Amino acid sequence: MLQNFARTEWIFQGKNLLHLVAVDEAGKLESELRNYMNRNLIKSISALALALNLVACQQRVWQPEAAITQTDVPVDKTLSADQKTETFIVPYRKEVTTKMSEVVGNAPVELGKGDYQSPLGNFVVDLQRSQSLPLYGKPIDLSLTTNGGLRVPLPKGDINVGNVFELMPFENELVVLTLDGPAVKELFDFAAKTKIAYVGNATYTVKNGIATDIKIGGKPFDLQRTYTLVTSDYLAGGGDNLAMLKKTLKTEKVGILLRDAILAHIKQLTAAGKPVTAETANRVTVLP
Repeated sequence: MLQNFARTEWIFQGKNLLHLVAVDEAGKLESELRNYMNRNLIKSISALALALNLVACQQRVWQPEAAITQTDVPVDKTLSADQKTETFIVPYRKEVTTKMSEVVGNAPVELGKGDYQSPLGNFVVDLQRSQSLPLYGKPIDLSLTTNGGLRVPLPKGDINVGNVFELMPFENELVVLTLDGPAVKELFDFAAKTKIAYVGNATYTVKNGIATDIKIGGKPFDLQRTYTLVTSDYLAGGGDNLAMLKKTLKTEKVGILLRDAILAHIKQLTAAGKPVTAETANRVTVLP
């Protein structure tokens, strides 16, 4: 369409492009060329503006700058409370205190911790299994918790909601793992060696730091089969060095927090007129 043009000239004013002038052989200005180039120039400028916009909109990585400033204000019991804040939180504190003071059960003796097995450890692994069974809807072979996961004993006498929160302050959920025979054997050997793991619905003998004579549900351990185990999601993820639990073939949520399971079990005992006690029959035999 555009032919016979001998030369073109770019006309600038400072850094701004004004227009493109094209001169034909007769020296006449072709308005058609100017219009054509102006249209394309507008398109080019628009495309450039869009590209710059996209670059400008890219998320920048925020680099935090930490600084420590020393003050002469002591943070101790002499620091007076802010009255406005105190007034605001009073009703919430009252509500929490009332809830935590609610008595849910009574224990004739303290339920404490110990090596291999203990009243508190037996109490928790047994209720984990009993509270999970109706929710899971299938058999559960084993139950597991650890000494470190149980923060304080359950006291002798009245047990309130606050005691249960102190025992289990974490938001841990109960999960059911499906483990093969070698992983289960590794778990029992870990329990025999470290003394920190409480295993429910099972008995075993410790000899030279190795678990022997393992029975699950009263039956001899079978290395060739799989077993289901209920525990907290924290331990299921390898917490407390329980790396063998990460070899699970399947992980299924029970649908209840461990703390809620403890509370539910204590309330059920109380409703049935029973005290908070643990089964104390021997589960672990330690040979010299």
